Amino acid sequence: MKHNIFAISQFTCIFYLFGSSLAFYLPGLAPVNYCKSQEASEPCKSDVKLYVNRLNTEESVIPYEYHHFDFCPIDESNSPVENLGQVVFGERIRPGPYKIDFLKDVPCAKACTRTYVGGDADSDKRLMILKKGMSLNYQHHWIVDNMPVTWCYRLETGQPFCSTGFPMGCLVRNHPDGGESCSANENYKKPGVYYLYNHVDLIVTYHSGEKEEWGVGFKENGGRIISVKVVPSSIRHPSPDSLDCASSDPLEISSSAISPGHTLDVTYSYSVKFVQNNTIKWSSRWDYILESMPHTNIQWFSILNSLVIVLFLSGMVAMIMLRTLHKDIARYNQMECGEDAQEEFGWKLVHGDVFRPPRKGMLLSVLLGSGVQVLFMSLVTLAFACLGFLSPANRGALMTCAMVLYVLLGTPAGYVSARVYKSFGGIKWKSNVLLTSMLSPGVVFGLFFVMNLVLWSKSSSGAVPFSTLVALLALWFGVSVPLTFVGAYFGFRKRALEHPVRTNQIPRQIPDQSVYTQPIPGIIMGGVLPFGCIFIQLFFILNSIWSSQMYYMFGFLFLVFLILVITCSETTILLCYFHLCAEDYHWWWRSFLTSGFTSIYLFIYCCHFFATKLSIEDAASKFLYFGYTAIMVFLFFLLTGTIGFMACFWFIRKIYSVVKVD
Repeated sequence: MKHNIFAISQFTCIFYLFGSSLAFYLPGLAPVNYCKSQEASEPCKSDVKLYVNRLNTEESVIPYEYHHFDFCPIDESNSPVENLGQVVFGERIRPGPYKIDFLKDVPCAKACTRTYVGGDADSDKRLMILKKGMSLNYQHHWIVDNMPVTWCYRLETGQPFCSTGFPMGCLVRNHPDGGESCSANENYKKPGVYYLYNHVDLIVTYHSGEKEEWGVGFKENGGRIISVKVVPSSIRHPSPDSLDCASSDPLEISSSAISPGHTLDVTYSYSVKFVQNNTIKWSSRWDYILESMPHTNIQWFSILNSLVIVLFLSGMVAMIMLRTLHKDIARYNQMECGEDAQEEFGWKLVHGDVFRPPRKGMLLSVLLGSGVQVLFMSLVTLAFACLGFLSPANRGALMTCAMVLYVLLGTPAGYVSARVYKSFGGIKWKSNVLLTSMLSPGVVFGLFFVMNLVLWSKSSSGAVPFSTLVALLALWFGVSVPLTFVGAYFGFRKRALEHPVRTNQIPRQIPDQSVYTQPIPGIIMGGVLPFGCIFIQLFFILNSIWSSQMYYMFGFLFLVFLILVITCSETTILLCYFHLCAEDYHWWWRSFLTSGFTSIYLFIYCCHFFATKLSIEDAASKFLYFGYTAIMVFLFFLLTGTIGFMACFWFIRKIYSVVKVD
């Protein structure tokens, strides 16, 4: 029995489960009722608008707008307004050149004709860009009724797959044994020839409404669009004014330039067919797209894998807390005479140094403040995503929500940074506030700005306009920085944290450490288990970012995030306890770096994904890939490092508060 895939995501978000009645579509994403043109009225539309989006490919990180490849000219004045997330992600949604009327089949229609003249510099340049797009397998992304237009075909395994993009054409590579077909069509097999998909067959499936279901605006010949599928093909029409959409003769474009005096006419055509289907409800229309994405069985395996690691760590922590620590504390508290103090050993020996302020305390407090900002941003964003507020239908909402939350969470960042810095005995509060509000956002914005320059030099649609950059700076300096100052003000007004034990004036000498209790090996080992909890989920996330696949399993992601928090906390506590037992009291930075080292494993995995899953060759795309990866790794470092530090800080205050110290 078929079920709505979005219910899986909502069901797995156990902390936000409100039952299967939780609606996926929100206000602003209400269904649109369509009807024939002669019956169109205010609540019922007849014109089905097709929008084109930017084109991208797995062989390059650089996306381009629709007009970059010299397709049919479009009127960009009626383009829909894009939100902040869409602009940052490089989406450029424009009205398409194809006209569709509801329930009006179109057997063959002309969109436009583009003419290329041999010897003309402008024509040669436009044709060269078109060929380059086909050679790099750039993909169209169209939208109808807020649904992606899908291209459905069968994989080599015979399993059906529906992609949200379809290629603009294909190139048959030259092989010593002759050409191979560049698609399922055996007609496209001449070596060194480009086959441009200048014709599309659009199949619009609709659900006819019932009066009690539609209510106001009910029309007898009306319906709601369920899906739009496209079948691209290459057709050589007899002439621009004489179309033959049933022709099997493909449009062949030679790899060599057009001879002077000759012309090449490229006629773009389309057909439209409406198909009624009342078995699929409008609320379930995304199912067929999402069901072809990675299966939930793998996601459940990811969760089980992570839970096994958490149970293992929890068992070790429980054993230490309930047995070892309990015995230690009981033995220490039984020591009443002065002679017994000489028998102290292990973690109690360093009670006079464990809260000694660390070196570079200013930097540590700043990183912790920024880490709290990222932690709260991630938590709230995932919570909204679990509830369906940031669904794939609401384009750009995920990035917009994350950026706005990051800006608004400057207050907790300033507060935590100020409190930690004051507990270190710091007095340079101005430097602390400025660094908290400038350092981490400055690193992210600096990397983003450099990559934006690269995209701008390539005339890419991914280049953020200057006005948007100004808006981002306004959010940073006009909202985030003042809120950070507010948080720091309240943080510095509070009394400094009182530690459960006093700090000696003279630092205790640390004995020689074994290999596994030395700082570097301990830090390297600390990131292994947290990364093991997330690496399966990372594959799906990177696929959605770089391979144009939709990520919608936010319930699974929320659970993995909680497991990551628990794993980072428990791993850091365990290693911290071992180091204290070895009489090494330098835990401040080590607790931050132990769990923060998970980000290094994340970077290594991103490099592995780049080498094995992507086919990127040009230098600009490589630079952009690793630039965006650097931003992701840096934010993940702040997130995991802060989690580990806070857990370790709580653990140490707890154990030293329950022992009697003279």
